[in-house]
Amino acid sequence: MPAGTILIADDDAAVRTVLNQALGRAGYDVRTTGTAAGLWRWVTAGEGNLVITDVVLPDENGFDLIPRIKRIRPDLPIVVMSAQNTILTAINAAERGAFEYLPKPFDLKELTSVVQRALAITPRKSEAPAQNDGEERLPLIGRSPAMQEIYRVIARLTQTDLTVMIMGESGTGKELAARALHDYGLRRHGPFVAVNMAAIPKELVESELFGHERGAFTGATNRGIGRFEQAEGGTLFLDEIGDMPLEAQTRLLRVLQQGEYTTVGGRTPIKTDVRIIAATNRELRQLIQQGLFREDLYYRLNVVPLRLPPLRERAEDITDLVRHFLRKAEEEHLPAKRVDAEAFELLKRYRWPGNVRELENLIRRLAVLHAGDVITAATVAAELNEPPRFPDMLDAGQETLGAAVERHLSKYFAQQNGRLPPPGLYDRIVQEVERPLLSICLGATRGNQIRAAQLLGLNRNTLRKKIRDLGLEVIRGLRPE
Repeated sequence: MPAGTILIADDDAAVRTVLNQALGRAGYDVRTTGTAAGLWRWVTAGEGNLVITDVVLPDENGFDLIPRIKRIRPDLPIVVMSAQNTILTAINAAERGAFEYLPKPFDLKELTSVVQRALAITPRKSEAPAQNDGEERLPLIGRSPAMQEIYRVIARLTQTDLTVMIMGESGTGKELAARALHDYGLRRHGPFVAVNMAAIPKELVESELFGHERGAFTGATNRGIGRFEQAEGGTLFLDEIGDMPLEAQTRLLRVLQQGEYTTVGGRTPIKTDVRIIAATNRELRQLIQQGLFREDLYYRLNVVPLRLPPLRERAEDITDLVRHFLRKAEEEHLPAKRVDAEAFELLKRYRWPGNVRELENLIRRLAVLHAGDVITAATVAAELNEPPRFPDMLDAGQETLGAAVERHLSKYFAQQNGRLPPPGLYDRIVQEVERPLLSICLGATRGNQIRAAQLLGLNRNTLRKKIRDLGLEVIRGLRPE
């Protein structure tokens, strides 16, 4: 007996043949059609245990077909295929009740796995909200495999109220992902409130988040509304959560556990209805080992982890991103520009330590300052002006920084007499290198933290926090001999 009957609708005969053969070998009874009408006849006749359909069909859009199928057969799982590999495609599929979304081209093993899960699990009934035709306003840009997986996860999460932890390097678009979860989620009609923990002085974090009563501290002449109150019924995005002080972490844990909080200086618990999305560019497990982050809070926040890839891991998205940023520049009445093929190749080879934010800043700068209509490879090379890497950081006859570190570490391990060093070696080494690096850069810029942050390629708030954590003394106007 076949494992189940699968109904496939795709206007590409080659795709139908490949899927027929692959799923047939897996033991399924497969029926294929090139039209929505053919698929609809089978569904209304009660045939099939699973539907696999393309979005673009010659006689009807697949997204319009899904709600009709769900009305008459709500328990029939539907897998959507599409070459329109954008986040809105994934979200539209999830909103209309699709079991899964697969961007073309996809791996046949992945397809088989999805089919097995779909036939093993009866998906819950899902109400399809109003259609969104705003494909031109994409919250996230990119069609790479790495981004397709992000879109699929976000699409699933929009149908839930789960707490999400977004991880990724600075500039990868963590707030954009959080906004997408809100704007297309269950709380889309509520407020979206974003808070950067690294930008708030430690002594004000609790008041900023939870509010304060009049007279709670010096200068509190009136009652202050906190971010939780502002975000009531919506989403609170806590960026750089690793910088939250331990005292505030304890209060946040209470919110996650009991759904209530008290203001600073207040005594009456306040019930709250807020979805929390957190983000970090730091390794929280290391902070836990150092006693800087609560382990119980980590597990409460990390219900669904979402890792955003750095731009260097999705260089194939750079073309789409550049064109998107150029369109945005034109909308802001900046001169229209285009990028030639050689310039695109150079952009794809660059490592992008600042990720998408660095790319956007470059494109905006070129849109304003570049005189011609075409941005060439020479112009891009001059703007990027990559700093020399470690092998060049030496004087004649001296060893490189990397070689010096390797020599020092080899000697250190040899002194352990066959034993391993104490845990936390990575952080100790990084701190040893960070201290002189930051100190020398601050000296070179005469204490100008803005210029030092630019020189280091760091966010200014990140540099300020590192200065505080390392206990560095900043002397303005003096440059070391």
